[in-house]
Amino acid sequence: MDKDRVEGKAKDVAGRVQRQVGEWTGDTESQAKGAAKQVEGKIQNAWGKAKDAVKKPNTDQSDEEREEAERRDRAVNE
Repeated sequence: MDKDRVEGKAKDVAGRVQRQVGEWTGDTESQAKGAAKQVEGKIQNAWGKAKDAVKKPNTDQSDEEREEAERRDRAVNE
């Protein structure tokens, strides 16, 4: 797993927390910063996934299994 995937996921989670705390406290600046951090994390995570895909294509999964895994990844990142 690429380090960008790990760092991206960490930024995504940290951004979610920051955004949620901002919502609870009514701090719109914190909400905006958290949302921006989330987007940055999602982009970094996607970049890491792309690099992983280039490094070693996964040929032992069927197209259906690969599509299902991609759907799960998208659902988790939303």
